[in-house]
Formats: sequence, C-alpha cells, structure tokens
Amino acid sequence: MTLPTTNLDALLSDLNGLDLITEPNQVAKLSQDYYHFSPVLTPQLKDKVGDVVIRPANEAEVLRVAQACVNYKIPLTVRGAGTGNYGQCIPLAGGVILDMTRMSAVKWMKPGLACVEPGAKLAAIDKQTRDIGWEIRMAPSTYRTATIGGFVGGGSGGIGSVTYGQLRDRGNLLAVRVVTMEDQPRAIELRGDDVYKVAHAYGTNGIITELEIPLAPAYPWTEIIVSFSDFMSAAQFGQTLSDADGMIKKLVCICPDPIPKYFAALKSYLPEGTHCAFLMISETCLEPLNEFVKDFKGTIVYQKSAQDASRGAAIAEYSWNHTTLHARSVDPTITYLQTLFPDDKNLQLLEHMYHHFGDEVMMHLEFLRYGGTARPASLQLVRYSTEERLNEIIKYHESKGAYIFNPHTYLIEDGGMKMVDTAQLQFKQKVDPYGLLNPGKMRAWLEKDGK
Repeated sequence: MTLPTTNLDALLSDLNGLDLITEPNQVAKLSQDYYHFSPVLTPQLKDKVGDVVIRPANEAEVLRVAQACVNYKIPLTVRGAGTGNYGQCIPLAGGVILDMTRMSAVKWMKPGLACVEPGAKLAAIDKQTRDIGWEIRMAPSTYRTATIGGFVGGGSGGIGSVTYGQLRDRGNLLAVRVVTMEDQPRAIELRGDDVYKVAHAYGTNGIITELEIPLAPAYPWTEIIVSFSDFMSAAQFGQTLSDADGMIKKLVCICPDPIPKYFAALKSYLPEGTHCAFLMISETCLEPLNEFVKDFKGTIVYQKSAQDASRGAAIAEYSWNHTTLHARSVDPTITYLQTLFPDDKNLQLLEHMYHHFGDEVMMHLEFLRYGGTARPASLQLVRYSTEERLNEIIKYHESKGAYIFNPHTYLIEDGGMKMVDTAQLQFKQKVDPYGLLNPGKMRAWLEKDGK
C-alpha cells in the first residue's frame, strides 16, 4: 500500500529537520524482520514496505511524528533492530516506519534497576550495568543486536527465563513511558500491571520511549556443552538441572541429534549422533554440575570460562531461535514451532512427540520457569512440506495437551495466548482512536470494526 503523494509530501514538510530516509532500497530494508522463518508468512509479507523511515533522537521528536501522522491519518509502525520472527514490525498498510534505534541511552542505573531508552541494545545495556555487578534478567538469542523496546514490544522470554520466567511475569517489567496517537499526542507513564497494556502488543497501542527494567546479579557465566547417548537422558538432565534450586543457571538448552550437525563452528566438539545440552552456569556451581553430569552418564565436551566466554561467539547464539537460524543456513526449507509442554517431571508427552514425529519434527528444548515451576518449551525444527501438514502437526500437539504458540501468524492473539486481551484493546481505543499504530496486527481491533 502506498500513501497518496500529497499526504506524504505534507508529512515530510512538517517533519523537516528530522532524520528521514526516503531512498527506496533503505526503506525496503527497514520494513523487514525475520518473518521468512515461516513459509506461511513469507508470501503474505514479502511485498509489504513503508513509505518513509524516520529515526527520532528523543521523545519530543516522537511526539512531532505522532502529531503529523494523526493530522494526515498516516499509519505508523514502530521498529527496533527488526530481529523478530512473526512480522511484528512489517508495515501492512505502508506509511511511516519509526526506527527507534537512535534513542539508545541508559538514562540511569542502580543495584537491581535501570531506566533505558527503547533503542538501547541488550548487550549495550549489560556492558554498562555489569560495571556495578548487575545485568538484564533475560534476552533473546539475538542479544547482541536486539533492542530492549523491540524485545518488550514483540518478545516473550529467552536466555535467563530458566530462572526468571517470561516478560509477562509480574516483576520483569516495572514501567514504560509511551507516546499516544490521539488528536493531541501525549507521553504517559504506565506502571504495575498497566505495563502489560503495551508489552507484547507489537506497538499497536503506544510508542514506547522509555522503560524501567529490573536487573539480575551478574554471575561469572561459564559455557558448557554436555553430550549424551540418547535424547531422553539429555531431556531428563535438563529437567533435573532446571529444577535444582542450588544451581545458578542462565541457559538450559537441549539439542538432540541431528540438530548439532547444523552447528558448523562447533563441529569438532560434537561427536557424531550426539544429543547435547548447552548450558550457561555460574562458575561457582561447576563442582556440583559435574555430579549432575555423572548422574545422567553425560560427558562434558566443551567448556569456556566466564572470561573466555566474554570474547567471540557465545554459546547462547546456538540456542532459542538461533538454533533455527543455524539449521536454516544449511537447509532453508526448515521452519519451526513454539511449544509449551505440560508440567510433567517424567516428560512423558515430550517423549511421545519425539518418537511420534521422528526427524520430521526435531525436538529442541529450552527450559523456562512457567507458573512457578521449570518446564520444557520446545522450538522444534520442522521439515516443512505443506501448510496443511504443518497445521496437522500443530493440531496433533494441541490434541495431546501441548500448547502451541504459533509463529506462523502476524496477529497478536493468534500467535500467543489465543484470546483477546481486553485491556490492550481498550487501551488502543483510548490512545489510538484512528487505528494508525501498526494496523492489521490486532485481531480484536479488526473484529471491532467488522473487517
């Protein structure tokens, strides 16, 4: 969709002096994310581009952009680094792409808490907060490039979730400041449960300009790979380690055969046919970790000290959706699912699915805390054949009691909790009455208008 030239010219005139990008190739590049992980989303989103990219330097400039878009009824889609996988920042209706990466300051920090701008990269935040002994609680595998605003607006959890749960858990996001798209845009602060009106809302109901986030103690994280002879030994090891209250951990990732074959840079460490656990553990816990490894007849095949781990590629870049990225670099027909398994310490359903689908759906586990207990989530690698077969795989999981967070839709509700978030809808009705913010992504809004 392309804006009428008169509207676009008027908008650009009103915003003279801001950082504007109109060069078509640059605009197209900044209209994209990693939606191509999904063969379902690819044909739906491949031709969607904005008309102009604007990079505000501060909240005052965001307010100027919001006012101009309201005046001319021009859609606005917010983006960070564009590392999402569901088309969160793809502009379905063209218009303005608001690139927040210039707003990257850590405004203040103190033990356990930091105030940051949305364009701050997660790794850059940690670089500053670790000077006082703290770090962010959780991050996606795109940690080096992802922004905190994009993570809160479009993400759910990641490295660190084995200890701290997900972003949606109370205490993992303390406050946000957002700019509205009312007739007279304003900046408002949300605290407490009100933060969830805009968290994981894909920027459909507010432009985040500041966040107050909790921090975690920054332990010296050693990186370890443990090899096992069979999948269930690896999976049970992951469950037991994740449950162990005395073990300080940041990542418990299980990649069974054949997934390790996709990790070219680690090939020399990974025996043929191995089933692996990728771990980030505090160096203070190495001695008890060895006992866990012995209990499950594993073998440590790779180990980096915390000091060495701070240099070069991190083991976390083989976990979460980087596992999918590595696999797709070898076989681009591979796609993925996101599954939460029941709270069953015996992992019976997980074992059933592993045997039932075989190599068609390659099990990949990321342990996280959910509802107060450690549970396996799976970002399974799927050998894609047809959309019909993919839907059959999803339905089979759901029929057996596994919960699918569908990564093959750009609608907020259909990909996540499968229900309308009335608080998010009501907030959008108030602060974005013309539906200009990232239109087409909130099913509740579309249904409200009868579309």
